[in-house]
Amino acid sequence: MTRFDFHAARLAMIDGQLRTNTVTDLRVLEAFDAVPRERFVPEVLRGVAYIDEDLSLGDGRWLIEPMVLARLVQFAAIAPTDRVLAIGDPSGYAAAILSHLAGRVVMLEADAGAIAAARQRLAGLGCANVEVVQGPLEHGHKAAAPYDAIVIAGAAAEVPHDLLGQLVEGGRLVVVIRKPGAPIGEGEVMTRVGAVLSRRPVFDAGTPYLPGFQPAPSFAF
Repeated sequence: MTRFDFHAARLAMIDGQLRTNTVTDLRVLEAFDAVPRERFVPEVLRGVAYIDEDLSLGDGRWLIEPMVLARLVQFAAIAPTDRVLAIGDPSGYAAAILSHLAGRVVMLEADAGAIAAARQRLAGLGCANVEVVQGPLEHGHKAAAPYDAIVIAGAAAEVPHDLLGQLVEGGRLVVVIRKPGAPIGEGEVMTRVGAVLSRRPVFDAGTPYLPGFQPAPSFAF
């Protein structure tokens, strides 16, 4: 039986999905090359770990497609000394990528089972600068704030106000904003300027909503 070549698939992802979608930052590309994406999906999905699709992890959670995550990370402009908060990353994949770019990464997850598995994966890959914490995703993690960047690995109808105060002045928040009823969202870079976030849409993406970030229920009369 021929063994599946995950490294070849990873290189094909980088060349065919990331570089062709204007992901040109060498540090970001090297981070994606360094992290084996197949370890962050259920075994049954390992053969498709590198396709350009969102992969369902069950219970309404997703591993978002590589191109979307790579573009969000590139627009976050993470420096080697930065402290970064990763939200909505149940497998730990985004945190592993960020660990190669930032000085410290805080991975926030709500599900205790996902946390245990993510900790094991990250430890196995030597991601010693990642701290995994538990809590409601929409509230962020004030205990380790402020952050130079916040990466939300999923779509949101809007950014919860709680997250604004967790950024340093000039800090960046990257997320896919998907308005209620819209089939497609927009990747946005939000930068803290005083008490407000300046907003810049940068690309289109059909990313699934993150739990806690969905549109508020509407009522018909």
